[in-house]
Amino acid sequence: MSCIFPVAIFGTLAISSMIDVPFIHRYDAILLILIGVQALMFFSGLETRDEIKVICVFHGIGLLLEIYKVSIGSWSYPEPAFTKLFHVPLYSGFMYASVASFMCQIWRRLRMDMTGWPGLIPAGIVGGSIYLNFFTNHYMADLRWWLTGLVVIVFWRTWIIYRVRSKTYRMPLTAAFFIVGFFIWLAENIATFFGAWKYPNQHHAWHVVHVNKISSWFLLVIISVIIVAQLKHVKADRKPR
Repeated sequence: MSCIFPVAIFGTLAISSMIDVPFIHRYDAILLILIGVQALMFFSGLETRDEIKVICVFHGIGLLLEIYKVSIGSWSYPEPAFTKLFHVPLYSGFMYASVASFMCQIWRRLRMDMTGWPGLIPAGIVGGSIYLNFFTNHYMADLRWWLTGLVVIVFWRTWIIYRVRSKTYRMPLTAAFFIVGFFIWLAENIATFFGAWKYPNQHHAWHVVHVNKISSWFLLVIISVIIVAQLKHVKADRKPR
């Protein structure tokens, strides 16, 4: 249930790659469908107003990153569309937003808590540094492994507590980062197979996305968790005690 929006995205990518609709570009159709899915989830109560706000923030964060990465040739969106901004289709931000949607959904459905949360300033510095490195790593040294070490230090005492039916489980937050990052990498392979975007080595034939992308998704997941976790902490502080 927590994966409803990601599944909707990959289902749309798969179906749109097999069906040619003559009166609308594929990227434009994907955008309209995903907006419809989000509207349906909101009005049906599957997502709350605050969760929609988080998803919109992450959509913007992802879209800015996409515009930058496409501009320097990291990957491309070769198909035509009216809803492109600087050669990037607007639907691409939803792929990042789907991570935030998953985080919001699973937090609520598994009644998640965290122990040892480092606080807004340390978490914000880590998240901001990770996001900045996605932009600067093409001109300066790539600091992802240093940032990974910083993540381990800052979140060393942070554990996730979650409930499945009547049982309570816990795991280190850094382990959750890696697990989610790995599954996003698997999803990225599915997305590129269906032509959601193409890396330079995939223009003539599809190839498996390099495993070093797992580290990129690992770091990106951290940003989404920081945003969602901080929202949950703020909301918890608002409740009367």
